[in-house]
Amino acid sequence: MNRLVAITLIGFICGMVGTGLGGVITFFIKNPTKRFMAVLLGFTSGIMLSVVCFDLLPEAFRIGGMELSLMGIGIGVVAILVLDQLLPKRIVSKKSSANKTEAALAFIKSGLLLGVGIAMHNFPEGLAVGSGFAANDSLGLGLAIVIGLHDMPEGIAMAAPLKMGGVSKFRILIYTILAGIPMGFGALIGELLGEISYQFICLCLSFAGGAMLYITCGELIPKSQSIYKGRISTIGMLVGIMSGIYISGIL
Repeated sequence: MNRLVAITLIGFICGMVGTGLGGVITFFIKNPTKRFMAVLLGFTSGIMLSVVCFDLLPEAFRIGGMELSLMGIGIGVVAILVLDQLLPKRIVSKKSSANKTEAALAFIKSGLLLGVGIAMHNFPEGLAVGSGFAANDSLGLGLAIVIGLHDMPEGIAMAAPLKMGGVSKFRILIYTILAGIPMGFGALIGELLGEISYQFICLCLSFAGGAMLYITCGELIPKSQSIYKGRISTIGMLVGIMSGIYISGIL
């Protein structure tokens, strides 16, 4: 039992610290210009695209096949579409709406939706950590550290639109930490089951990929273009894609 608790705690710590540190990084950005924020949002969009296209989905295709992966992507997109309709009514209160502009509320919604996608992504990563510990302690610990580091740019991607929407530093920190929590639950289940169904992991990965693709392409990229008219957000996005590929390669 002590071993199970320890593995679960490792999953929680790595997930929460990884996304949380990504959120903390945005705290050091003070009084940014529209040009800078367009670059930042483009950069975070590029990171998310690279994580999904060069990490999440290839892994889903590898372990579950194209048909199951495409089904998971479709389900993820539909889930975010439904959540997109419910979120303004459930999360954005009338009081906050009175104090914030429509553009700020749109950024907050994008950040929260992206947080949901990241949380979905963290659960199967936790499964990988737990399954790794079931096979070998060093493998499980190595996976936990690597995934924790990998979560940092995702935390930045989530925190950037929240900051642009005027969300307080404390709330940003809480939201980014919450996005990492599912990794702990995944680690618990992965250790308990040892050999989790590959089809289940494939669905989790592709579901998260579809959700994150929709949010990035439908929310973040258009907003980065609307903040500052010019090519600078596109350049930021390309740099983000290359950075994400590099991070995936070295980790």
